[in-house]
Amino acid sequence: MSKFRIKPLDHSFEVDLQSIIDTKTKPLGALGQLEELALQIGLIQNTEEPHIDSPSIVVFAGDHGIAKEQILNPYPQEVTAQMVYNFLNGGAAINVFCKQQNIDLKIVDCGVNHDFEPGLEMSYLKVAKGTNNYKHGPAMTPDQCEQAIENGASVIEDLYNKGCNTVGFGEMGISNTSSAALIMRQLTRIRMQNCVGAGTGLTPDGVENKIKTLKEIRSFYNVGRDPFKTLYTFGGFEIASMVGGMLKAAELGMIVLVDGFISSAALLVASKMNALVREYSIFTHESDEHGHQLLLKHLDAFPILNLGMRLGEGTGCAMAMSVIHNAVAFLNNMASFEEASVSQA
Repeated sequence: MSKFRIKPLDHSFEVDLQSIIDTKTKPLGALGQLEELALQIGLIQNTEEPHIDSPSIVVFAGDHGIAKEQILNPYPQEVTAQMVYNFLNGGAAINVFCKQQNIDLKIVDCGVNHDFEPGLEMSYLKVAKGTNNYKHGPAMTPDQCEQAIENGASVIEDLYNKGCNTVGFGEMGISNTSSAALIMRQLTRIRMQNCVGAGTGLTPDGVENKIKTLKEIRSFYNVGRDPFKTLYTFGGFEIASMVGGMLKAAELGMIVLVDGFISSAALLVASKMNALVREYSIFTHESDEHGHQLLLKHLDAFPILNLGMRLGEGTGCAMAMSVIHNAVAFLNNMASFEEASVSQA
């Protein structure tokens, strides 16, 4: 989306920043990916002394019309709303991990097929009660997609105005692995069977049926490689909101933490709209969902963790946060060879 004005990172002091990293009291490269993270975060913030302020994770929730077919997912659509209540009650994995890591958690209703009572600790940004069933027509209208993108951007801008400079993107939405697989197939040209996985627990036969069904659905449309058309044809309101949020976060110079398969599919769309968003993105883990490894390769991404997780919710972002904190900490606090009077090789 051209309206998001993302600045390219200023690499003018990259040599100096790399020199600071290299002259810490350690062999060259001995801290591995921590060094790469420190360099990226320093460049994002355009400083030799980066900092993580008010880190937050946003869980965007939305329902998918295709879930009503009950052919692509073993769980009924009602689970989306039930899990939102679980988030609000503090009982989900993301609640536990955010509390452990001292991360603020925000829940957003982007389009859940449920009327949440007023006054809950969440953002009410419902575009509609779930997307349309893309087996019979596009998931959403272009206007609805635009609205979801704007909603996601507004959530992130609000966090930024409250002092947050690091935000993780999580999601909840029954059948959203199907949407992510279709988006991945459409925008990467990776074969469908390599994009589709078990989601929340399909059997091998169920996965084969899922591949067949999604191939048939994709054959109904001719959207080319246009990211916006792909998004409103196959996406969900939560995915579109993440796209807007990621683009806005990059525009504001924030660190974008990408979770698993669904979040990476949103980043894929965002990067096709504005490639500069990729420079601001840290991929927190490699999901165990089939297809994520190939999607990460397409995005030239090297995730921090690989724990065999495939839960979503932003859990990978939460688990990786301590690594990100340590990357910043060593850059700011570790002595150099000169400061420690240690001989350098």
